[in-house]
Amino acid sequence: MMQGIRHFLVLILFFFFASNAFGQDENKSIELKKILNSIKNQYHVKFNYAEEDVVGHSIFPPPRHLPLKAILIYLSNRTGLTFRETGGYIIIYTSTKTETEHLQCAYVIDEFGQPIENAVVQFDGGVKVVTAADGYFEIPKKTQSVYVAQLGYQAAIVPAKLPDSNDCLEIVLPLTVQQLDEVVTERYLTTGMSKLKDGSFGIKPKKFGILPGLIEPDVLQAMQQLPGINSIDETVSNINVRGGSHDQNLFMWNGLRLFQTGHFFGLISALSPNLAHNIKISKNGTSAFYGESVSSAIDITSRPADIGTNTTSIGTNMISADFYTRIKTNKNANIELTARRSFTDVLAFPAYNKYSKRIFQNTVVTALSNSTDVNYKSDKEFYFYDFTAQYHQKIGKRHHFYTDVIGINNKLDFTQGTITQTNVVTKASGLDQLTLGATTLWRTKWNESHSTEVGIYGSYYNVDGINQSIEFNQITSQKNTILDAGLKLYDRRILTQTFTLHSGYQYNEIGIKNSDNINEPQYNRNVKKVLRTHALIGELEFSPENGRIFSRFGVRLNYIDPLGAVYTEPRMQFTYDIANNWKVEVLAEKKSQTASQVVELQADFLGIEKRRWVLADDADIPIQHSNQVSLGISYKNRGWLVSVDNFYKKVKGITSNGQAFQDQLELVQTTGSYTVYGTEFLVQKQFKDFYAWLSYTWNNNNYSFNGVEPKKFPSNFELAHTINCAAIYEWNNLKIALGGKWFTGRPVTPPLINVPVYSSSGIPSVAYRDPNSDHLGNFFQADFSASYTLKLSEKTSLQFGAAVLNIFDRKNIINTYYRINSNRNGVEMVNTYALERTPNAMVKLIF
Repeated sequence: MMQGIRHFLVLILFFFFASNAFGQDENKSIELKKILNSIKNQYHVKFNYAEEDVVGHSIFPPPRHLPLKAILIYLSNRTGLTFRETGGYIIIYTSTKTETEHLQCAYVIDEFGQPIENAVVQFDGGVKVVTAADGYFEIPKKTQSVYVAQLGYQAAIVPAKLPDSNDCLEIVLPLTVQQLDEVVTERYLTTGMSKLKDGSFGIKPKKFGILPGLIEPDVLQAMQQLPGINSIDETVSNINVRGGSHDQNLFMWNGLRLFQTGHFFGLISALSPNLAHNIKISKNGTSAFYGESVSSAIDITSRPADIGTNTTSIGTNMISADFYTRIKTNKNANIELTARRSFTDVLAFPAYNKYSKRIFQNTVVTALSNSTDVNYKSDKEFYFYDFTAQYHQKIGKRHHFYTDVIGINNKLDFTQGTITQTNVVTKASGLDQLTLGATTLWRTKWNESHSTEVGIYGSYYNVDGINQSIEFNQITSQKNTILDAGLKLYDRRILTQTFTLHSGYQYNEIGIKNSDNINEPQYNRNVKKVLRTHALIGELEFSPENGRIFSRFGVRLNYIDPLGAVYTEPRMQFTYDIANNWKVEVLAEKKSQTASQVVELQADFLGIEKRRWVLADDADIPIQHSNQVSLGISYKNRGWLVSVDNFYKKVKGITSNGQAFQDQLELVQTTGSYTVYGTEFLVQKQFKDFYAWLSYTWNNNNYSFNGVEPKKFPSNFELAHTINCAAIYEWNNLKIALGGKWFTGRPVTPPLINVPVYSSSGIPSVAYRDPNSDHLGNFFQADFSASYTLKLSEKTSLQFGAAVLNIFDRKNIINTYYRINSNRNGVEMVNTYALERTPNAMVKLIF
């Protein structure tokens, strides 16, 4: 425990004092010769000078983000030397004061110190030039003012005079405020991840930088870096957003709801890293166009506005191989294909062995009843695949037509064997998890102020488990099947320069079937439910020209047949720039959902994918309703970002089966609610190539169930304190990330005594203390990743990546439960451990 805390403190100190190490030379005088050597390596230039001209000069080094010409002027101002570029060399010599006079110069950068290329510069309303790749330009003599503009940035007018130091003029352009999904915070935690003005977060995988432990842009792993989002068991199939369960999140792909999000039963995202163009994550203040969730909404879209050009990539890591291609069939149409398949059924690298050990512990695969390993062939036990296909047709200047198909599959087969007095007995069991879906969308832009979308979708989800038990000579077959289909209409009208109206209608029909069949003793159960939902949606957006206020107020009116339920769901997003660098944000929402997951028995579906989807009947399984409000404030200036969000959320209509209890409430069927409130804090600092961030989340999350004592007790998903931190360095094509995660242990229920208690019929059981009255030990994990892109030609590149999860190989316990050990006649504690140290590597060819 203490060793893990020391490791974590060392990481935090490294992250936030590393910047001092990067910039320490800027705070002391250095010999000019050393500065010239540094410039030579940074800009790949050569210097020619007489030794006596350079010796004896010691100055403060120039900032690393300056353009080369600006650096030379900086050095000239402080040494009196002349720097002249000629014939591939920079000649340095001593000159008179008259000779050292230079043109007035300037450069344009963004808020993070990055140069802005091709910015338009206008002098006194007349002559125009554009900035170079390093943001540099020169100002004509007698110029009074300089106007600078670039798409995506706020234009600026500055006086055309040199600063007192006679160095080049630095012009900083802030990001602009113009569109609905305007980026409020660029590079939120990493490149390609941003904060949008409606309070949501955006991820663009094609621009994705790097995060600790990730070698590819896995969106479901990346979102767990955001404050308030984590996984209680480190899987992408159990993501908890502000204290909610995984099924309370809405996962959308091109308008299609996904009921399966993980490969390897949760350790890997089921969505190919080559897939998405844009991803939007909403923790609160969700748009009224998203229903069926009482927690977050994750909207993944792979529908670009343009046709694009031909491109292909082929890659592999230590678990799977992947393929992506975009074929431009003509100037108005293209086809995009992605495919990925694991090779774990024929080849086992260390990454697969570590994943396998993590996911199959304490399951039927490893003998759920006694924790002993079963002898099965690991090289032919498991594989997964996924694929997508998209056709995009542009019709004229106004219309776009999209058709998309997706498939996701996990398949596990294993064999148990034993030797009797007469023969060898073997039994084959397996688990198959499959998703198939298709969507079609017609998008029309009638004019600059009016657009419409019409879409239809359908999906099939099935998980099928067969368990042939040697011990009991019993065969159990289980199925959970979903058919989901619907229609969506969306219309957008710009009413005035200030107001925009969004309206729509959605129809959804969903059927869920659960089947259980046992041969001995004979038992059969088939339960099927169907719900049809109609939703009317309206949102009014207010965004005045000054850009200081953005607000959107919406309402969703739902009617659910055959339950006859009618209810409204108001939503709100409001942001206000209270000062130049300060922003306040208020988000609120009321939401509901009818489909949820429950755990009936821990051994269901081999104890691996034991959660099954069910539909609400407004009796034993109520419709879930949530209310959430949050207030946040943020400060952003010169590469610094500091934000604080306070939230309150209450969810009613949950079931005890939906919370996966493994104590005295495991077989109790009742309904209740949970209430969670807390604070999320983030501080981030960015330099030119280096940035670091630290986030802290505190929350208090409590259940209340009908007929259960005590009336209030901690939630299974409560992690009271969570700290994430990372340091990331990006230089040209090299990216390196080191990070750590620490959180307090989840609640558990310990036994009162270590021996069984017996019922009147002689059945032993565990006598427990109050539910969730204790906690696991603290969790700590440090991760590392690095990537490099080798440019082979203008259109061809080779990417390399490597990552290590759990660098220190900490044995973190992520779950504990208790059971009767009949051999010892006592109560046995069973622990589930997190991933051990797990290396991974990837290589990808793009052409």
